[in-house]
Amino acid sequence: MTAPLAGVRIIEVGVMLAGPYATMMLADLGAEVLKVEPLGGEISRQVGDSYFASLNRGKRSICLDLASGDGKAKLAELVADSHALLVNMKPSVIRRLGLTYEALRQFNPQIVCVAMTGFGLDGGDDPAFDYVIQAATGVAAMTGDPDGPPTLPGYSSADNSTGLTAALGLLAMIVAGRGGQVDVSLRDVMLSQLNYRAAAYLNDGAEPRRYPFGAHSYYVPAQLFPTADGYLALFVTHDGFWRSFANEAKIDGFATMAERAARRDEVLSVVTAALATDTALGWEARLKPLGIPAAAVRTLPEALADTPQAVVGAGDFRLVGSPIRIAGYAPDYRPPPALDERSAAQSSS
Repeated sequence: MTAPLAGVRIIEVGVMLAGPYATMMLADLGAEVLKVEPLGGEISRQVGDSYFASLNRGKRSICLDLASGDGKAKLAELVADSHALLVNMKPSVIRRLGLTYEALRQFNPQIVCVAMTGFGLDGGDDPAFDYVIQAATGVAAMTGDPDGPPTLPGYSSADNSTGLTAALGLLAMIVAGRGGQVDVSLRDVMLSQLNYRAAAYLNDGAEPRRYPFGAHSYYVPAQLFPTADGYLALFVTHDGFWRSFANEAKIDGFATMAERAARRDEVLSVVTAALATDTALGWEARLKPLGIPAAAVRTLPEALADTPQAVVGAGDFRLVGSPIRIAGYAPDYRPPPALDERSAAQSSS
């Protein structure tokens, strides 16, 4: 099957994670991604080879000094023959380097320009790294034990989420068949992802609160539970799940969602006692055949070992492959580019 994005040409002026992740997802789907790097290479190359590979497989690299006349002229040539340009930098830098639709439309009126920033193209240059955004948007405040400090997840959720959102905006404009500016900010993406929490506050005045073991604000029981060995994530939403779980765990009562929510502490007490009689893996094996959402808490190495099909080869690197499965199409996972390999290849031809 022809790659879904075969023939789509994208220029990436990406830094670290959010921008490169967006274009890597598109490269996995067959887009031709040219990564424009400064003369010394994009800074994430300094983090480590595996880090760089995890965000830049399947791309080509070209080094340009975008502040110079020669660099700007070369970028104009690339824009004339591309469908989109994606950049993640401070707004002032994006404008100074001429990486907006307003600046580039003269070379290609159909170019789609995607700007990924902390607070929007008109939102200023305040520092906006992933953890800062999680703190600024309320994510950290609603995460963690209620008696402990605010907590951040163990990965870059704001950067990754913004990358996916930017890729969606880019594709939407290409499908629309017109050039223009797409403006995606980390702040807006994370506020959007707090959808039902924000709606509960805006419409019902319900401020988010933290519950022990990451418990859900609506559903009971839906949280982590200690067991005889390890922790179990149990997510009981509707009454059918509860009936099946209660029968297996030998628990009586609490038949309706409303009753379980109203008697949260009682429910959690009896469920915790029941789950203490077996291990997390034991409960997972018992509950999954019943259709009950439950999983033992695993480490990342354990999760990867349990999911070997998620790991792909890209040159010398083993990486997690694309999460998008398209019938009849298998991504061509190529290694990350050597620095300025496109220029080297042109020079030798």
